[in-house]
Amino acid sequence: MSGLALVCHRLGATVTGTDRADSSYMQRLRDAGLDPRIGHDADAVPEGADVVFSTAIGKDNPEIVRAMERGQRLIHRGELLAELCAERPLVAVAGTHGKTTTSAMIAHVLRATGASPAFLLGGELIGAGPNGEAINAEWGDGEWVVAEADESDGSFLRLHPEVAVVTNVELDHHSRWSSRGELFEAFRSFCEQASGLALLDDPALNPICGEQRVVRFDTEKPGPELELRVPGRHNILNARAALAALDLMGGPLSLEDAAKALAEFPGVRRRLEPVGERDGARVYSDYAHHPTEVAAALAALRELEPRRLFAIFQPHLYSRTRMLGEELGASLAAADEVIVLDVYAARGAPDPELAAELARSVAAAAADRSGGRPVWWLREAEDAKRAIAPRLREGDLVAVLGAGDVFLLAHELAGEPAPTSA
Repeated sequence: MSGLALVCHRLGATVTGTDRADSSYMQRLRDAGLDPRIGHDADAVPEGADVVFSTAIGKDNPEIVRAMERGQRLIHRGELLAELCAERPLVAVAGTHGKTTTSAMIAHVLRATGASPAFLLGGELIGAGPNGEAINAEWGDGEWVVAEADESDGSFLRLHPEVAVVTNVELDHHSRWSSRGELFEAFRSFCEQASGLALLDDPALNPICGEQRVVRFDTEKPGPELELRVPGRHNILNARAALAALDLMGGPLSLEDAAKALAEFPGVRRRLEPVGERDGARVYSDYAHHPTEVAAALAALRELEPRRLFAIFQPHLYSRTRMLGEELGASLAAADEVIVLDVYAARGAPDPELAAELARSVAAAAADRSGGRPVWWLREAEDAKRAIAPRLREGDLVAVLGAGDVFLLAHELAGEPAPTSA
């Protein structure tokens, strides 16, 4: 939402807006000359304005109610994204995992080679702002727009890309998709709109292909040599996806030059983000909230050869944790010590009893597979800090994982200032 607000402002629109809490994203808007308000308020809606909302906003929101009473136009954020992306040739990156990093890699390569793209990302590309800050959107004057295509609410079906990228497909958003088959059909519809498709080289994904030109990618396929600053096999895969997309986009840029630019890719905030240290222990923050993502993050951090690998995990959404609790526990068991916090609700009213019950089940699943290594279930982030901070030593590594507000704990452990939200 903040990226859309920033781009609309830079395109000449008068933009106002609200959020329930302050955040680093709000500060980005202030720095650009906007004045977002904290707290949803019916009086914040200007007469005659189009009102843009995200899936997290219910119909009982006071601003939505006021806009409906006045007959103002209501626009889902996915619809506005589609309107903006229709202005230029679009490369849209979809997939259950890796879409933020892959789209950020494409934007980074284009920027690094002077192409000045527009981009709208689901995370903040480190160092991309005018003063070296991390930003999630820009409206450059180049040919292409790069956008992350979100399947969580089905809004990616509004996009009409020239080049589509699919990093992988797994059932993650159980409240939106009733089955794997329904999800695959949606991805097929998304891909059918593109003339070129960059697709993971996995036979299971063949059903989503159409008549478009398809470039397959994998870590084993031949291509330019890649040396990345960000760790992990999954980031090599993301980079291969970015190269496949750039190949389909055409133009004068060679894949070898693109690979050289990727060697300087600085990363995305909360994607294996090094936050700092505490008593010689390195602290990383990662957005991982699905078993596949948790496993990939921990495997990548093992490559850094820590003395001990601690994982602090905050499950995200009741529905996801209920469906994938066993798998989450199994992924976490790869760490030397695990702490599971209560579930972050994200949508709907918090239910502390349910949040605790589901978190305890994840911890139990991790303990069953840990081979006797310590597994804790602790209710709050402050409890985790008290439990782990005194025991950290030189060479240890702490992975703070989750899509909720647990990233604040990573900054607290490292003694670094944290944005109020992200």
